[in-house]
Amino acid sequence: MKLAELLKGIKILSCTADMDMEIEHICYDSRLASPGSLFVAIKGFETDGHKYIGKAAQLGASAVVCEVEPEENIPYIKVENSRKALALMSCEFYGHPAEKVKMIGFTGTSGKTSSTHILKHVLEKTLGAKVGLIGTNGNMIGDKMLHSERTTPESLELQQLLAEMVKEGCTHVVMEVSSHALSLDRVAGITYDVAVFTNLSQDHLDFHADMEDYASAKKILFSHCKAAAFNMDDKWADFMMDGVKCPCLTYSTEKNEASLVAKDIRMTADHVRFAAVYGDDLSLIRLGIPGSFSVYNALSVAAAALLSGVDLMDCSMALATAPGVKGRLEAVPTGRDFSIIIDYSHKPDALEKVLKTLRGVTEGRLICLFGCGGDRDRLKRPIMGRIAADNSDLVVVTSDNPRTEDPQAIIDEILVGVKERKTPYKSILDRKKAIGWAIDKARKGDVILLAGKGHEDYQIIGHEKHHMDEREIVAEFLGN
Repeated sequence: MKLAELLKGIKILSCTADMDMEIEHICYDSRLASPGSLFVAIKGFETDGHKYIGKAAQLGASAVVCEVEPEENIPYIKVENSRKALALMSCEFYGHPAEKVKMIGFTGTSGKTSSTHILKHVLEKTLGAKVGLIGTNGNMIGDKMLHSERTTPESLELQQLLAEMVKEGCTHVVMEVSSHALSLDRVAGITYDVAVFTNLSQDHLDFHADMEDYASAKKILFSHCKAAAFNMDDKWADFMMDGVKCPCLTYSTEKNEASLVAKDIRMTADHVRFAAVYGDDLSLIRLGIPGSFSVYNALSVAAAALLSGVDLMDCSMALATAPGVKGRLEAVPTGRDFSIIIDYSHKPDALEKVLKTLRGVTEGRLICLFGCGGDRDRLKRPIMGRIAADNSDLVVVTSDNPRTEDPQAIIDEILVGVKERKTPYKSILDRKKAIGWAIDKARKGDVILLAGKGHEDYQIIGHEKHHMDEREIVAEFLGN
């Protein structure tokens, strides 16, 4: 593809590159540069790609897109924002694949992963669609599972993945859209057919200056969509909806003025059910995943499905057969008289919701084992400690993904909140040993919640991933 074609719609500040040069591939990692490649220098958090322009030139890169004119002797295109330029060029390079499928994006603090997986099932059952999925648990093309490194891939990989989904015959793509992706222009150039706001609670304040900044990042999605759905029960809903120009559908468990309302909500140990009212239509919805948050997940899915042309009755029938999601209230077989649940809840709001859900089905004690990730929002650590102590009978504080932080220092910050309450607690640095200790202390009727890791089968220490699957650890301690 000619360089001029790649740069369509991008404001060029200065340029020494030949616009007729052929570009064979794009890269933002200098180690992947080669003859015929276009290197994009991005200012990151740990390093600055501009430092590696020389390396890219040595490896034969044909030109560089940058924000600062390079000292090296290489043709360049200077732009205002090289990260956004990468996204727009990636759209061009892969032929704008998002325009060839129905794009549905979910944003919010909690519920994105479960809702996207459930919606994928609903669209497959009701429309016979082949659905691509992009998110925290991994990426999927139909039934084929692909590995993912982050909730929303970098723009170059995202466009490549979307192109692969189109090639494989996908008609719809359902994806989680993180605040990082929106702030960092990873999804620039994509217009969503449907965008959904689930909720907003404290998270990612290591990246965002405050909650208003976090909310503003999420709101970007609703200026790039054709239709939108909003959870009216969330206190940030009005902020999210303000100024949105596309058709909007609202959902609620409390407000009758919402477009879609859940009535007569019933919750059991293994499912939720309610009457969904949408205009003159009424349908009984049953979702085989317990917890009040499952009501909201079902509503968000129904809202997205309705905006995608699915009939409410057909949607309710598909929801009744939706499977659970790995790492979300996942029951681990024990063969004993106590239960073990794995859940990804690594944020204050999510942890509180899961504990309150489990409290309603726990005959004995509720034991909460959790930690907090390193190099992430430190403010939430004592908050999560208080939440665990307030909603559990025994708290086990351990490591999550410490990354480059001292794991004991992370635990100490969590314990500040735990110690404000009188709930018994135990601090064990090694997560595997902590799980073993909790299992050893379990009694008849107890429920042990292993919170924070969810679907992950690894632990990040320093910059390295080490294999650690909690299902395997539980089986090892139980001799299963």
